[in-house]
Amino acid sequence: MELSLRRLRMLRELHRRGTVTAAAQALHYTTSAVSQQLTQLERDVGAKLFERRGRRVQLTEIGLLLAEHAEEIMRSVDRATSALEQTQEGVTARLTVGVWASVASGLLPSALSLLAAEHPGIEVRTKELAPEDTAVAVRDGSLDFSFVINYSDYPMPWDPELTRVVIAVERLHAALPPGTVSARTMALADLAEHPWILAGPTSHFGRAVRSACQRCGFEPKINHEVGEQATALAMVSAGLGVTLVSDLGLTLRPPGMDVVALTEPVMRTISIAHRGTEAHRQPLQLVIDAVRAAAAAQGLAARSPYP
Repeated sequence: MELSLRRLRMLRELHRRGTVTAAAQALHYTTSAVSQQLTQLERDVGAKLFERRGRRVQLTEIGLLLAEHAEEIMRSVDRATSALEQTQEGVTARLTVGVWASVASGLLPSALSLLAAEHPGIEVRTKELAPEDTAVAVRDGSLDFSFVINYSDYPMPWDPELTRVVIAVERLHAALPPGTVSARTMALADLAEHPWILAGPTSHFGRAVRSACQRCGFEPKINHEVGEQATALAMVSAGLGVTLVSDLGLTLRPPGMDVVALTEPVMRTISIAHRGTEAHRQPLQLVIDAVRAAAAAQGLAARSPYP
């Protein structure tokens, strides 16, 4: 019997998520591709591994047994990769990281420049995802590590299988059309009567800003609901409303937009998330060091590397 690591990973995600569709989304495959691979895994094993229960899928006893072993096999693969990298002369590795726009434009370029100067054998590839999806992609093995965020007004639930290292702390600022206010600072409540441009309530950013506004005694009047920060800032510049923008988000700032500090700032932390089994993987630690150095150079250093 020869078992495929890719098929075992699919079985593991099926066990975690309960449907083939959810497993396919987590692994960034089509539903039909995952279904075909799981059917082939049943042929490889010579036994039925799962049964359909309405829209959900339930693993058989043999399926559960194999899923438990798949979890340990994936951990062993991570440990073997780390051990092999440590035996090589010099540090070489190829890592894939999950990013979103403000991190990709405001932090990663300088971090990768630092890394290339010191450790040219480490290649970092990026994959842009919504901030809400990056940690899941690390857990299922699609990414080696990812950037994740946590807001002072909306703490995020955390997966105990992942390790989180804080690398930067940002403030959120008020972004307004030019000439809206003349003050250098303002309270968040001062924006209560303005029209807002904001991400939807299902996003971390959208929920965090709504929560901060509610804490200050008002519900933002949202005229334009947009997901991309660059789009929101362009609309602010065009005079269509106000929003909040982070320190790194200012790298996306268009001309003709005012940025005003908040007297009681909303804060957020940016962390790197990776699987706990890779905590001692040297290339990963070197990348984390480079990112933290880049954040410190921009005045965003975190006091503690752990949340």
